[in-house]
This record gives sequence, structure tokens and C-alpha cells, in this order.
Amino acid sequence: MAKRRVKRAAKAASATDAWQRLREALAKRTKGELMDALVEFAREDRKLLRRLGARFELEASTKELVSATRLAIADATDFDERDVNRNFDYDYEAYDEVKRNLSRLVDLGQLRPAMEVSLELMRQGSYQVEMSDEGLMTSNMEECLSVVVEALKKCALPARDVIAWCAEMSKKDRVGFIYNQELKALRNHFETSRS
Repeated sequence: MAKRRVKRAAKAASATDAWQRLREALAKRTKGELMDALVEFAREDRKLLRRLGARFELEASTKELVSATRLAIADATDFDERDVNRNFDYDYEAYDEVKRNLSRLVDLGQLRPAMEVSLELMRQGSYQVEMSDEGLMTSNMEECLSVVVEALKKCALPARDVIAWCAEMSKKDRVGFIYNQELKALRNHFETSRS
């Protein structure tokens, strides 16, 4: 038992030493070198790109936001087919990126692209939920969808478009319960306002 503690302490000390050495090496570099390295690493690693984008609040066009959101949905909903019917790991940060990008689209007044991307999230995300043991990612999906549903409650889009979107969301839901009550309430709201 004592050997384990010694190994853990040595491992923690060695990681701390490595971080300190990295900090010292980075301090010797120019700002340009550091920026070039960060951009190079971000090109190779979408997860790092998402983290840097969130930290530095990168601005993007609607087209870029939609594209980035689709990539984040693919990362968030990805899983190993060998892990079906288990509580497999999934990318929480990618779900955060989806939510952040949907919020940005809504803030930019780009509700239709946000609705379109939400359909993709429902299709891929509900498949992920269906293939997992307990569907732990359901709450992450619902947080993302809430951004669009809340915006739709206050929007000036034609009622028929919102009703059609709600129906399409229900069709894409492979498990039949993801944000189901909220989508029904939104649909009912617009059906009542139409009559």
C-alpha cells in the first residue's frame, strides 16, 4: 500500500515539474511563436479549437457557425458501436459548443439556421441516446434544444413554420421522449394562436 502512495506522489510531482518546465519554455518564446503554435495545434484538434473558441469568444459568420455546430454535433454524438447498451463516454464539451453556437445564432437573429441544425442534433443525438444504456446525454441535448425552443416562443415566424418544425423534431426523435413535453407545448401554443 505504501508503494502505491509513493508512486502516486512521484507521478503528481513529475506532472507538476513538466508543467513548470513548459511554462518556463513558453515564457522564452515570442507572442507570434505562441500564436502560431496554438493555431497549428487547433487545426489538428477540434476539441482544442472549441476550447480556444469558447475561451476567447471567437466571432464567426452564420455560415461558419452552422458548419462549426454541425461538427460539434458530430463530435458530441459520436460513440463506439462496440459500446452499445452501455454508459459510454461522450464529449460534454462538444454539447456545450452546440449550445453556445445555437445561442449565438439566435442572438444574431438567425433562427431558421438554428432550427435546421437542431433537427440534425435531434436525429444524431436521439440515436446516441437509443444506443446507450441509460441515455445520460439526454439532458445535454435538452439544454441545447431549449435555446431554440425559448427563442421560438417569442419569434415572429409564421405559425405553420414552427408547427412544421415541431412535427419534424418529433419524427427525428428515435426514442420518443427528448424534450417531448416542451415541443408539444410549443406546437400547441402556435396552433392556438393560429385559430
